Amino acid sequence: MSTLSLIAVDLLVALVGVGTWLGAAIAAASGRTRATRFLAVSAVAVTLVRVAVVGVLAGRGWWFVQEKVVFALPLVVLVGAVAVVVLVARGVTAAIVPLYGAGFAASVGLVSPLLTGYPMGVGQALISLGVAAAATLVAWRYTSGAAVPTKRLLVPVAVLGLVGVGLELLPAPQGAADSPIRTVASELRGPSTPAPGGSVRRFELAARKASITLASGTSVEAWTYNGSAPGPEITAVEGDLIEVTLTNVDIESGVTLHWHGYDVPNAEDGAPGVTQAAVPPGGGHVYRFLADQVGTYWYHTHQVSSEGVRRGLFGALVVRPRNDVADTAADPNSDADTVDLTLPVHTFDGIVALGAHDGAQELAVAPGRPVRLRVINTDSTPHRVSLVGTEFRVVAVDGYDLHEPGPVRGEALRVPAGGRVDLSFPMPDGAVALLVDDDASRATLRINGDRASTVDTAATVDTTSWPELDLLAYGTPAPTPFGPDSAFDRDFTLVLDRGLAMVDGVPMFAQTVNGAGYPNIPDQRVREGDLVRVTVVNRSIETHPWHLHGHRVLVLGTTGSPLWLDTFDVRPGEVWRVAFRADNPGIWMNHCHNLDHARQGMALHLSYEGVGTTHSGH
Repeated sequence: MSTLSLIAVDLLVALVGVGTWLGAAIAAASGRTRATRFLAVSAVAVTLVRVAVVGVLAGRGWWFVQEKVVFALPLVVLVGAVAVVVLVARGVTAAIVPLYGAGFAASVGLVSPLLTGYPMGVGQALISLGVAAAATLVAWRYTSGAAVPTKRLLVPVAVLGLVGVGLELLPAPQGAADSPIRTVASELRGPSTPAPGGSVRRFELAARKASITLASGTSVEAWTYNGSAPGPEITAVEGDLIEVTLTNVDIESGVTLHWHGYDVPNAEDGAPGVTQAAVPPGGGHVYRFLADQVGTYWYHTHQVSSEGVRRGLFGALVVRPRNDVADTAADPNSDADTVDLTLPVHTFDGIVALGAHDGAQELAVAPGRPVRLRVINTDSTPHRVSLVGTEFRVVAVDGYDLHEPGPVRGEALRVPAGGRVDLSFPMPDGAVALLVDDDASRATLRINGDRASTVDTAATVDTTSWPELDLLAYGTPAPTPFGPDSAFDRDFTLVLDRGLAMVDGVPMFAQTVNGAGYPNIPDQRVREGDLVRVTVVNRSIETHPWHLHGHRVLVLGTTGSPLWLDTFDVRPGEVWRVAFRADNPGIWMNHCHNLDHARQGMALHLSYEGVGTTHSGH
């Protein structure tokens, strides 16, 4: 049984426990002796079942049971035991209030963790105890025929709850700040010259609102770079210097450029409030960095990114090896050997598109020619892509080449939000189709091997039953600079959940990391050169695509090719362990790339010792 299934079973058993304890109390208040005893016995049995379920769940990790072991179960077991003893020793009437107490104890033990998330602290426990005690006093007041000193007893209960609230409002402890030796803006900038043999590639991007028309004729009011969405593809050759001048024409909330997956110097990262100020309307900013990572990447605004990226402020970044440039082309009719296509997947107003194509995009490629498809997920949720009509190989993930990738057929690929996959195959004689989310009626790329053919029968194949390719076991192993058994200098755990928290000074039901929301989550502090391991745990029922700026991480424990990623999906109940070398000094965002989740608090900083920033968002 999966961890998520165990969590669901535990919630169901806990809910039944609440019902049986409160049912016993109501039956007792109604004078129904047999029903009271039956429901009380049932409640005890359900509580014991829950203890067993929690014991099994504990084997999946302490993160999944912490509040159950230290608070919820001890509370209901203690109060329930009192209720049973009173029921046996003094009868049904005397057991009414203790049974209500057990029911309310079970209730707060169920609801409180859902509202507060991980970890449950002393403040949250005191608040929960106060609520359960207050509810029990109210029940006592209205079910007892005798005078009950409710007001006098409510005073200590209220004090208990207020102490808990006070503890929850205390600011999260931060490590002692060191005196900055380097500042982001002045000392961690990109170079001004290319590598030997490289060229300077200059691009200009103007952020502006525009009406764009998709291939189907649908008009979308978008935020764009240079009037198009996606924005212009930025291409370079390994060793080139990329220089991009950004101007903001009319985006009131401001814009930046973040180079997703590219380990640029910190000042070029485009994180507003950390590495730069957002570019206001009429303003500009210049980014420079070396094209030293070959592969498929993308760029997008990081200012109010949940809205800006969704509305179109994104584009592709592709860096090719210097020795392969002459052999690739985006034009299938060119003389270059490889047909190389970049395919950003994006949802415009509910319409899924490949680039600007929201329907079938067709082209013809001569049989035998190599084809490379660079799929980029620019949305905040995962997409499933399927290649029909040919055997293929996944040659790269997140810009990093896989080791000895094997042939794939009849398996789909899950692409996380922000993630990329490169698919390679020789063009067959027949038709090939790339489907998004198993739906041929949505954005589809159809490639015909016969130049005279316009009929793509491959797009009619039903791929909904195809399994997903397991990238953790795909390819063959190869040496890596570190691994699961390495001696790590720093070890962090990030538990992703939902709960009540302050986000940018506003209380909300937040997306939390270790029980807190941005900017109240303590920084991950590292020294340059540290070997860092990070455990990412998802306690919630939502998928969280995790993305660390400025570093690619090695997934620990794979059985196939080494898997170096910059974005990885942590599904409900999953635990991922990744590692990286802290070799890019700065202050880096570390966040969920479901950008709505990041806006709701699921973000923090990775900070190098000795580095400071003059920007106000840190």
